[in-house]
Formats: sequence, C-alpha cells, structure tokens
Amino acid sequence: MNEHQPSGVAPVSEADRLRRWRLVLGQEADQACGPLSGELREMDRALSALYDPTGPGGLGTRSRAGGREGSSPSVARWLGDIRQYFPGSVVQVMQRDALERLNMRDMLLEPEMLKSMQPDVHLVANLIALSKVIPAKTRDTARMVVRNVVDALLARLEEPMRSAVSGALDRSQRNRRPRHNEIDWNRTIRANLRHWQPDFRTIVPQTLHGYGRKARKPQREVVLCIDQSGSMAASVVYSSIFGAVMASLPAVSTRLVVFDTAVVDLSEQLDDPVDLLFGVQLGGGTDINGAVSYCQSIIREPRNAILVLISDLYEGGVEAQLLRRANELIESGVQFITLLALSDEGAPSYDHALAAKLAALGVPSFACTPDAFPGLMAAAIRRDDIHAWAATQGMVTSPKSR
Repeated sequence: MNEHQPSGVAPVSEADRLRRWRLVLGQEADQACGPLSGELREMDRALSALYDPTGPGGLGTRSRAGGREGSSPSVARWLGDIRQYFPGSVVQVMQRDALERLNMRDMLLEPEMLKSMQPDVHLVANLIALSKVIPAKTRDTARMVVRNVVDALLARLEEPMRSAVSGALDRSQRNRRPRHNEIDWNRTIRANLRHWQPDFRTIVPQTLHGYGRKARKPQREVVLCIDQSGSMAASVVYSSIFGAVMASLPAVSTRLVVFDTAVVDLSEQLDDPVDLLFGVQLGGGTDINGAVSYCQSIIREPRNAILVLISDLYEGGVEAQLLRRANELIESGVQFITLLALSDEGAPSYDHALAAKLAALGVPSFACTPDAFPGLMAAAIRRDDIHAWAATQGMVTSPKSR
C-alpha cells in the first residue's frame, strides 16, 4: 500500500492513475498515458466535445459552420451521453459550461433540447431570463422543467422552513397559564427540577411555561426584496420558493418584491412559485434605493417587521438616500438584513463599501445558503443578534466601516 494513501481508502493502481490523467489531459496524452477504451473512451468523447469544441466531434464545429439547426442532434446526443456517464452534480456543471462557453442558450428554445437537459436551479435561471422570447412550441416544456425544479426544491426546503418559522413564532410569545396542549414541556421540566419527588420518581411542576397562544392576526411581517439583476439569478429562484412557503403560514404576512430600475410587487403570485418565476425579468440596472423606498411604504407594523434585502449592493440609484432610508427603518424598529446571495455558489461579488456603511447602521450583510435560510428567519423572528447567529453558522458578516 502506498505510504501516502489515507487509511480506509482503496489504493489506486498505476494503470488507473494513468487513465485518470488521460481523461484530464485529453487526446494529446495518449502516448504518455495510453489510449482509453470502453466507457472511459465515451466519457472522454463527451468531455472533448465540450472542452475542445472545434475539434473532431466538438459541439462547436457544426454550429459555427452550419448554424444551430445542424448542431442540435449532436448536442441532444451529447446531453444524453453526459447523463449516462457522469453523476448529476457533474452533469449540471457541464451543462452550465456548455451554455456559457458555446453560447448555446438559444438551444433552450427548442423543446427537444430542453427535454434532454437535467433540470437544476441554473437551468431555471436561464429559462427565466429567456421567458419573454420562448416560442409557443417550447412554453409548455419550459414550464414543465421549472415545475420539476420547484417541486424538488419544495420537497427539500418546505418542511425545514415551516418548522423553523412556526417554532420561532410559537416561542416568541410565552404564557404562564397555558392549556395542556400549549405547555412547553422542556422549559417546564427544567424550571421545576428542584421539585423532583424521589418516592414517586416524578416532578411536581409548580410553575408552568407555555408557548404563546395562536394569534388571530399575523405576528410578523416579512418583506423579501430581491435584486433581479443577472448575477442574482439563483437567489431569485430560492427566494421565490421560501416566499411561497412563508406565505402559506397564517402567522406570517409575506410580501415579495423584485426590482431592477423598476419595482414589481409579486406578492399576489406567491401561491404558485412557477407563475411567480415567470413574472421575473432577469437583467437590467439596479435601483436599490427605489426598491427599499417601496418596501418601507408597505410595512404596517415596523416593530413586527423583517425586511430581507437580497442584493449584491451594486447600487445604480442614490446611495445617500438608500442609507437614509435604511437608518429610518432601523430607528422605527424594523429588522433589516441584507443577503449578498441566497445560493450554494460560494462567496459572491458585492460592493464592500456599501455593505460596510449599512453594517454601521445596524444592517448585517452576508451570503446565506438555502439550507441555512430557515434558521436565519427563525433567529430574526426571535429577535436574536443576527451577527452572532451568522457567526455560529460560520458566515462572515460585512465589517462596519470606520
């Protein structure tokens, strides 16, 4: 066994190592690493078609010579091949690379091509961006693809979001005379441990702690204000899913606003995330001040309101007015949080200077993953210190300017 091989990991033979290098380096490495055969050769062809697009069998050859019509069958076969030979996470990366490297976005306007793609958040983002030019023959297929992705995201994220928000709301209001079904047993037991009766092996609770009784009106206002510039595409998809889930909770009044240089309130479409997403227009400029101004105007109870601005903070509007509005919102009691991204894509590009100025006013700014977002909303509902919460999650908030 190789002395550098981690324990518990099967050793890699020299032949396997050479084959892997051959896949990485391409056909020019045949002489050094040896030719490939069988399934590995098919995998190599799929990789070469994308990353050597002008070579033999490359995806870019026919499209440059004869237009999209000649290349579509080749691309459809390639999409089928990569789904056969590579895991789903790799397929998504290769599809994304194909769209970016080979300028194949017009392929999405063909229903046959769209059916061959593996649905994911980035494919949905591309379809949203193209929604105004999708031909009639492709619209049903496009909606089907978006619906599949939305349903998959709801299956993954809906229950964590419901549980986190409902739990935080229940615990945000306590009562000392709870009915039986309102008793917070964990808190009650901890508060009465000194009343343990060893003869009866039980606790006799003298003080009951209960959750707050269900309110007849919403306990919190949540406004999601989403930058729909192209760089925020994945964030728009995830925000729409979470907005739809929160809108279904009677204890939360949820509004969803998207903006570029104009502001559009899509709150009435929260009952169907697919319709909502097709109402988004990705791209364009950015007027954060105008969007925050609109959100400020629709907040009814500032001390029960949470405003989540999802933006990279590259402001095309009036920064000074944005900062003034942010200060007014904080002073009125609104919990104002900026998410630089709501996605799994890693550290985003953003305006560090504006983030620091907002932080100085008490508006934390950081990137958040979809899996962490339910916990963030629960912390906001409980009025926890968001900076401290983010630190416990390993998230770096924007430092305050000096």
